[in-house]
Amino acid sequence: MQEAVLLLVLLGTMSEAEALHLVHLPATSNVAENSPPETSVHEFSVNLSASLSPVSPGFPLIINSSPLTKAFRVNWLSGTDFEVVTTGKEQVDFETGPKIFELQIYVQDDVGVTDLQILTVQVADVNEPPQFLGNLAKGLSLYIVEGANPGFIYQVEAFDPEDTSRNTPLSYFLISPTKSFIMSANGTLSSTTEFDFEAGNNSYHLTVEVRDSQGLRASTYLEVNIVNINDETPRFTSSKRVYVIPEELGLGTIVANITAEDPDDKGSTSFLLYSITTGNSYFRINELTGTIHVAHRLDREAGELRHNPTISLEVLVKDRPSGGQENRMQITFMVEDINDNSATCIKFTFSIKVPERAAKGTLLLDLNMVCFDNDSEAPNSQFNFTAPSGVGSSGRFSQDPAGSGKIVLIGDLDYENSSNLAAGNKYAVTIQVQDVAPPYYKNNIYIYVLTSPENEFPLVFDQPSYVFDLSELSPARTQVGQVRATDKDFPQSSIVYSISSGGASLQRPNMFWINPQTGELQLVTKVDYETTPIYILRIQATNSENTGSVTVTVNILEENDEKPVCIPNSYFLAIPVDLKVGTNIQNFKLQCTDRDSSPRSFRYSIGPGNINSHFTFSPNAGSNVTRLLLATPFDYTGGLDKIWNYKLLVYITDDNLLSSRKKAEALVETGTVTLIISVIPYPTTIVTTTTRPKIIYQTLRKNVYSPSAWYVPFVITLGSILLLGLLVSLVVLLAKAVHRHCPCKTAKHKKPLVKKGEMKNTKREVVVETIQMSMSTAFDGEAVDPVTGAKYEFNSKTGARKWKDSLTQIPKWKASRPQGAAQSRAVSAEGTGPPRSITKEGDGLSGKGQAEESGPAARNQHGKPGTPKDRNPALTSRSSPKPRKVNHLGAGLTAEHRGGTLTV
Repeated sequence: MQEAVLLLVLLGTMSEAEALHLVHLPATSNVAENSPPETSVHEFSVNLSASLSPVSPGFPLIINSSPLTKAFRVNWLSGTDFEVVTTGKEQVDFETGPKIFELQIYVQDDVGVTDLQILTVQVADVNEPPQFLGNLAKGLSLYIVEGANPGFIYQVEAFDPEDTSRNTPLSYFLISPTKSFIMSANGTLSSTTEFDFEAGNNSYHLTVEVRDSQGLRASTYLEVNIVNINDETPRFTSSKRVYVIPEELGLGTIVANITAEDPDDKGSTSFLLYSITTGNSYFRINELTGTIHVAHRLDREAGELRHNPTISLEVLVKDRPSGGQENRMQITFMVEDINDNSATCIKFTFSIKVPERAAKGTLLLDLNMVCFDNDSEAPNSQFNFTAPSGVGSSGRFSQDPAGSGKIVLIGDLDYENSSNLAAGNKYAVTIQVQDVAPPYYKNNIYIYVLTSPENEFPLVFDQPSYVFDLSELSPARTQVGQVRATDKDFPQSSIVYSISSGGASLQRPNMFWINPQTGELQLVTKVDYETTPIYILRIQATNSENTGSVTVTVNILEENDEKPVCIPNSYFLAIPVDLKVGTNIQNFKLQCTDRDSSPRSFRYSIGPGNINSHFTFSPNAGSNVTRLLLATPFDYTGGLDKIWNYKLLVYITDDNLLSSRKKAEALVETGTVTLIISVIPYPTTIVTTTTRPKIIYQTLRKNVYSPSAWYVPFVITLGSILLLGLLVSLVVLLAKAVHRHCPCKTAKHKKPLVKKGEMKNTKREVVVETIQMSMSTAFDGEAVDPVTGAKYEFNSKTGARKWKDSLTQIPKWKASRPQGAAQSRAVSAEGTGPPRSITKEGDGLSGKGQAEESGPAARNQHGKPGTPKDRNPALTSRSSPKPRKVNHLGAGLTAEHRGGTLTV
C-alpha cells in the first residue's frame, strides 16, 4: 500500500504544469463518538487543473487510513465541493476504539492529474448513558413460585461505557414501585410479600432504571410471573344432585355430566380425573370428562330395580392420579318406569328445544323416523298416530297432515309472553301410536317442547349513577351500598357484578369488594378521610349475554379518629427538693398536634403518679403548647412526702371545645405522655470533731455476659487461633533460616582415636586418594558453591570439578593466623572443583571444599613438622597453579594440590 501511495505522489509531481489539488486539506477535524451515519466530519473542495478537466467519477475517495477503518467515506455536495461523513459500518467509540484516524484522500481528473492529502480525524469523548448487560437490555421474564418466602429474586446488572474499569458504582431504581417488590441501590430485586396465584395478580410488570454519577439513565422491563402450584382442592360446579332417567336407555347413554374446576387452573377441567367410589354395575364415568353413562340394562321390571329404583353413587374428583387434591359428591339416579310392553318406537319420550322466534309451520318432529312395528307383514306392521294432546299444547302444536306423525308449530312461543310464562315455556304433547289391526295395542309418545330464549333486551342498572356516604370509622366488611342491574329477557340469568376500575389507595390496591351475586358493595379495610376523602369506582355487571357498567361515588365522612401526638413522648426530669412553687420545671413544655382537631381542643390532665398533686400543667386546656409547673412544695421533713421518684402519666384529650352534652355523644381521642421526675434531696453536712476520716472510693466492676453478645467469645477464640497459627509459622521459618545459614557441627567420635597417655607411641594412619584429571576432561555441568558463592563446573561421570573462572572467583582467605591457633584455608586450584569428602574412620576433609588445619605448622610425609627445606623446590618454584596444603592435626592428614592432581 505504501508503494502505491508513493507512485501516486510521483505521478502528481510529474504533472507540475497542472494545478489540480485539494483545498482545505490537509486538516484536522473532530467527530463525536457513536455518531449516526451521514454525520459530517469535514468539508473540502477540489481546485481543477488548468485544462478544467472534471474530476473522474468515484473520486475523490479515501484510499487508505491509519488505522484501517470503514467508518468514513467521501460524499459529493455540489460542483467541486465534497465532505467526509460517517458510514455507520463501524461504530466510532472513544473508550474501546482508536481516538485518532488519519485518512488519505486521493483525487484524479479525466486527464490523469492527481493529488493526495491527509485528513486527521480526532474522536471526541461523549458521555454515554449506562447500558444493561445481555438480554436484560431488551427486557426479561422472571418466574416465582407462589407461596415462596419474600426475599431475593434477581440481580440486575448494568455497566457504564465511560467507566472502562467499572469501578464507579451505578444506582438502580424501580420507576413504578409497588408494595410487592423493592430494589436496592446495587440492583438487587427482592419481593416483600408472599404471592398467591389464585388470590392476586399472576404477573407484574416492573420498570427498572439505572443512573450513573452524572444523571444519565437507562431503563428496561422485568416481567415477574407467578408460577401456579397445586395447593387448592377441586370444586364441583354441577349443582344437580338428583337425576331422573327413563328405563331401557341404551348402553352408553349419558345420563349426567359431572363438572368440577380446579382453582389452581382457573376453572379448567382438563386436568381433573373423575371416578365412582361406590360399587355398582349400572353406571360408568368417563375419568377425563366426568360424563356418566349407562353400563348395564336398566330394566325396571327386573332385578333389584323392581323394589328400589333409586341408585346412589359417590363421585370422586382429583387433580392428579396420586398425591394430589381431591373432593367427593353424592348423587342419586331415579329410574322412571315407561310402557315398554309394546315396543313400537325406539323411544317414547322426546325433548325438543325451539327458539322463541321460530316461524309458524316449522317442523318440530317426525315420528315416522323413530316408530316402527316389529311385525313383518301388513297390516300388523302398519300403524298411525292420534291427534296431539296435552296441557298448553292446544293452539300451539298440530300434525300436518293429520295422523302422519309430523309435529309442526302453529302458535306463538314468545318467551316473555305472559301466557307462555304461566306455562313455564314448557309444553307436554302426548301422541298415541296404535296398530291399525286388532287388538289395537297402543303406546303413548311424550314430546316435551322447551322454548329456548333469545337475547332481545340489553342489561341496564336501575340508576344512572350511585352515590354512597361512608364514615371513616366504619370497620372492614361494612356494607357501603348496593347496585342492581336487570335484563328484561327471560329467563332471568344470573348477573355477576365486579369492580372494573377505581377503589384504590396508596396503601392498598383494592379498598372495596362487591358481592358478585347480589351487587352489595362492602368495605375491605378501614378508610381514612385525611388520606383519601372520596373514591370513584366503575361497577360492571355481566350475564351470559350482555355487559353494562355504572359509576359509583363513595364519599368518606370525616370523624375524630386521630389521637393527639405530643413531643416529647417521654422525658426524664431532675428537680431540687426546695424548688419554688410555680416554677416551670427545667423549662419543660409539651407541643401537641392532632390531624383532625383544632389546637384549642386539647385538655391536659395528670393521671396516676401525681402524689400530693405536686405537679400541674399551665395552661391545662385550650392550647397545643403547655408547660410543666410545680404546684405544691415538697414536705419530706414533716412526713407528708416519702417518695423521691415520680412517674407521671399525662393524658391529652381533644374534647376541650365540646360541651358536656356533646362529650357524651362525640368520639373523643386521648394521647399519653410519660414523665419521670427525680427529686434531689438537700446535701448532707458532716461536722467532724476528730481527725478527718480517710475516704476510700471502691469501684466494683462486673463483666456480665449477655447472650446477645455471643460474637465476643467467638471473635476472641478465632483471633487466638489465628495468632497461634502465625506464631507457629514464624517459629518454623526461624528454624529453617538458622538451619540454612549456620554450619552444622561435626559429630563427636564415639571412640577416641588415641587413648590418653599413648599419643607418643601411636602411629598415624594416612589415607591417600588421588584424583587424576587430564586436560581433556569434559565438564558437562555447572553449579554454585554454597559456601563461597563461586561457580564451578563438574563431570557427571567422574565427579571431577573445577572453578569456572579461577582468576576472578577463587575466594581470598586470610593467611595470617596466630601461633598455636587453628588455621583454615580453602583448598582451591585451577582445574579442580570443590573437593569431595574423604573419610577414614570419621576423619577426612570437609565435602564443602573447606578443611581445618591445627598446630603451628604442617607436617611432612614422615609425620614430623615440615619446614620449607623439606618441601620440594620444584613445587615451590611453580607459580601457577600454586600448591595448597590443608593439614588436619587431629587426624594427621595432609592434602596437597599440584596442577591437576589432588593428593590426600
